[in-house]
Amino acid sequence: MIDLEIIFEENHLIAINIPNGMLVHADQTGDSSLEEILKEYLREKYKKPGNVFLQSVHRLDRPVSGALIFAKTSKGKDRMRQLFTDRKVDKTYLALVSQCPDPYDADLENWMLKNREKNIVEIVKGEKSGAVKARTRYKTLGKVGKYYLVRLHPITGKSHQLRVHMKFIGSPICGDVKYGGPSIHDPNALLLHCRQMEFIHPIHKVPVVIRAELPNLPLWQRHLDEIHGLEEQD
Repeated sequence: MIDLEIIFEENHLIAINIPNGMLVHADQTGDSSLEEILKEYLREKYKKPGNVFLQSVHRLDRPVSGALIFAKTSKGKDRMRQLFTDRKVDKTYLALVSQCPDPYDADLENWMLKNREKNIVEIVKGEKSGAVKARTRYKTLGKVGKYYLVRLHPITGKSHQLRVHMKFIGSPICGDVKYGGPSIHDPNALLLHCRQMEFIHPIHKVPVVIRAELPNLPLWQRHLDEIHGLEEQD
């Protein structure tokens, strides 16, 4: 059992600040999954016998850290997934890059096509079979050390979208060697963090803000005060 950083919990939903490299769902690797650990936590906390209902309502790439929401009820699952489908969840990510974005801020929209054999996504010109349209707004908040802090808002939620868009503008994310980013000597992590999600609770109809603190990785922690200062200035 790992120490879970639970950042939000109520009857229908629970959100975790997931560390880089944590497997969300059990797969053929046999690695411990967050889903299994979280089910055990709920089973013990609420003294639930038998199976525990728990399903994720969106996804994060395994090397990415930050806020991840699960549903504890089928009603919560269906309604939260619909919020994501309807683009009614305002998502904010932070990334560290070594190349200054050009332009400094922009609203990007491109067709993206996934190569399933290589598990990479590429930007293609015009609509092609299997391609999907992806839109991201970003803003460079400033320089921290020798890196640049970028705030990203994915309007759509396509596979590898933020990673591909940062590569597209010539500023791949640190640690994202798959898309041309500089190595941070940790194959399980890249410096992309789901910082915050805001939405109207689909059942209780109240505003919800879920915020995840930055992970315990050297490049984040070394510049923590500068990052917080840039976030507050914006």
